[in-house]
Amino acid sequence: MGAALSSLAARGIMTAREAGVTEGRGPESVSWRLHREVVLLAGWGRAILLQIAHPLVACGVAEHSDFLREPRGRWHRLHRTLRAMLALTFGTEEERQQAAAGIRHIHGRVHGRLPESAGSFAAGTVYTAEDPALLGWVHATLVDSFLLTHELYVGSLEPAERDRYCVEAAGIEPLLGIPPGVLPRSIAALRTSTEEMLASGAIAVTPTARALAAAIVTPPVPLIARPLLPLLRLPTVGLLPPAIRAAYGFPWDARRDRALRLSAVVVRRLLPLCPSVIRHWPAARAAYARERRGPAPGAAGAA
Repeated sequence: MGAALSSLAARGIMTAREAGVTEGRGPESVSWRLHREVVLLAGWGRAILLQIAHPLVACGVAEHSDFLREPRGRWHRLHRTLRAMLALTFGTEEERQQAAAGIRHIHGRVHGRLPESAGSFAAGTVYTAEDPALLGWVHATLVDSFLLTHELYVGSLEPAERDRYCVEAAGIEPLLGIPPGVLPRSIAALRTSTEEMLASGAIAVTPTARALAAAIVTPPVPLIARPLLPLLRLPTVGLLPPAIRAAYGFPWDARRDRALRLSAVVVRRLLPLCPSVIRHWPAARAAYARERRGPAPGAAGAA
């Protein structure tokens, strides 16, 4: 029976509640506290650059999305990913299931072969977005980037809070069909898995990754917003591991590092003065309001 339940959960067939995934839900969770912050968008570019530093991920993005072909493709991708993250964190059970089903549907279409050798991968290596190892790498880059960005722009977390966030984030396993135990459940495990991946030879910045990266660090924006691009680029490039940053060919020096740190100080001072309607995502505000209202009449009996 236990094996059967694990199998169903691993394939994403069971609901989060049936699989016992209750971590990361509610106002007291670290996930809610982090994911409500709009400023976490500043870390999204870093996460994507780390993800596509894996040749199989870069190939999948280039071959199965409009990221490079359509100027608005990168914005569509960001919007879809952001909407899914907010639904998985703040949505009702039905909304979470719908978001997870959408992600699994997209992943099911993404598969192919590496056209040429890269890093430790030979030409012709098969890739699929349903590969637990690739899903684990994408997950690790997001969790690590969100933690770095929150601590830089919002505030520091206690070690126990970082561990709790890793546990809460790992609760996504049954929803996305990731085998139980694949995702790290502590900050130490997260750092170990990331360091092992970086040292494994699997991470290699390819020409495809550089083309994708150029679209990330110089996105199409209205003319009036272009002066802001160097500021927005600071966390995207500056928070990368130095070896990855160098592999992409991004320049970095003491002047840029000072600018990043100064911008963080300014944001941390201004953020507490911002009203929630500016500082927090609408989905987060709606979820907090839902919690304050309590369960709908009859919901307890239905559960």
